[in-house]
Amino acid sequence: MQKNEILRIYGTDYKDMTKRLLDEAELYTHITPGARIGIKPNLVAPVPADFGATTHPEVVAGIIEHLKEHGFTDIRIIEGSWVGDKTEDSFEYCGYNALKEKYGITLVDTQKEKSYSVPHGDISVNICNCVRDVDFMINVPVLKGHCQTNITCALKNMKGLIPNSEKRRFHSMGLHKPIAILNSAIKQDFIVVDHICGDLVSEGGGNPYYSNCVMAGLDPVLIDSYLCKLMGYTLDDVPYIKLAAEAGVGCSDLSTLSMRTIDGDGTEKEEILPRTHSLFKLKDKAEDVDTCSACYESLMEALSRLEEEGILDNLTEKICIGQGYRGKTGEFGIGNCTRLFKHFVPGCPPDSDAIYEGIKAYVNK
Repeated sequence: MQKNEILRIYGTDYKDMTKRLLDEAELYTHITPGARIGIKPNLVAPVPADFGATTHPEVVAGIIEHLKEHGFTDIRIIEGSWVGDKTEDSFEYCGYNALKEKYGITLVDTQKEKSYSVPHGDISVNICNCVRDVDFMINVPVLKGHCQTNITCALKNMKGLIPNSEKRRFHSMGLHKPIAILNSAIKQDFIVVDHICGDLVSEGGGNPYYSNCVMAGLDPVLIDSYLCKLMGYTLDDVPYIKLAAEAGVGCSDLSTLSMRTIDGDGTEKEEILPRTHSLFKLKDKAEDVDTCSACYESLMEALSRLEEEGILDNLTEKICIGQGYRGKTGEFGIGNCTRLFKHFVPGCPPDSDAIYEGIKAYVNK
């Protein structure tokens, strides 16, 4: 497999599809014998894969079986859920404890890991120690939308390999620049994209869109650039992709891309995903300053429900949300960071039901 290639396969037997895809890509030839292999899924929260937010365990099972069939035995899954949820719950609920029992692999919860610092210019990035303990990193992101960065896939999935305190700092830095820097510090050796049923709007899932596809590639920037186009965005809409390309992480020039479908008819057809940019109206209702993803996702979900009920247009006051409001005052805020506001919904993060009820009560009053 070449750096400028993306391979893809369609079907409904996700484990078998993944194995055939990796056989075609000859993944095993890219790995040094005896290497310690890390698999990084997306287990953002303890929700099932068919919810559209987390990596299907069948895809990871296919990767593990491919590796074991070619003599690789030192395999560990490394992941940390977003701030507000516990990785150990995600391991259990998403089927990864079952993978551990079946295949005898190791699960590493990065929320419980110590970290090391990697300098980058005038700043540094704290990365969980388990990253240094692997020789070959296989990234297994879900293709999905994101309420703050518009898309999330290969590059942003590396955020699960930093401590919770660093995740909060990334949001205070605006996400895009630190994501690019993080990918300069952590090398992804191989990417398997779960494009089975990702939610095209929300990182947290809830509205899965079925494509029943798995992809593979070597260049995370090229993959994210392609998925950006696939979802109807430009590179200007997702700044971290261009920043990562400028940092030398990979290539964002799609004219270099070679796409190939396994078991296809030899004709590469352009996949078309529905354009789901409905969040733009919802975002306009909020003043977001350094907000963590879980908190912002809950707000967007609550606003969506209010819009469906015809209540949202009655909200004339901007809702404040994010770490940037700590110690400040205002009219209406979301989360403990706005505890000094006249009205606020408590929690870190508050769930969408609490935000929904809080905004509805405020509007009705």
